[in-house]
Amino acid sequence: MKTVRDLTEAEIVQRCKLNDTLAQNELYRRYAGKMMGICMRYTRNREDAADVVQDGFVKVFVNLNSFKGEGSFEGWIKRIMINTALKHYRKNLKYKNESDIEAAYDVGFDNQIISNMSAAELLSKVQVMPDGYRTIFNLYVIEGYQHNEIGEMLGINEGTSKSQLSRARNYLMKSINDNRKERS
Repeated sequence: MKTVRDLTEAEIVQRCKLNDTLAQNELYRRYAGKMMGICMRYTRNREDAADVVQDGFVKVFVNLNSFKGEGSFEGWIKRIMINTALKHYRKNLKYKNESDIEAAYDVGFDNQIISNMSAAELLSKVQVMPDGYRTIFNLYVIEGYQHNEIGEMLGINEGTSKSQLSRARNYLMKSINDNRKERS
């Protein structure tokens, strides 16, 4: 007899649509870890990330019938988690509109330094960034959104997004350089 853990993703989704709690638990088990990793990038701590994951999964289950099977199911869940994290950010952290400039200045951002860092080390640096910097850094660098898209998501203009990204990069490079000096 097939257990819920033996079901395919499509079978799990179908059973979740029928409100099968075993299937819902299995769906959560399969994706919660990955989604927690995504939400950690948008929050300051594990507790906030866990709240976003919980809220996100509620939305996943409520909106499951809107998933038409076009594209990746994991990608669909990821999109919900990012949108939930952004909603959490806007609701709880009250985005501070930094100075608005037409084009951000380019800092000497060394991608080689970043590529030599462990994922955990980079995550720890990103999590302590000021809220606006962290959110835009994640959306632009990690998720690949363009500044105009970020502006629409956050209700800011494109120049502010560019400015915040530039400041985030400066912040990150300063943090990395400070750590290097401490180790020397």
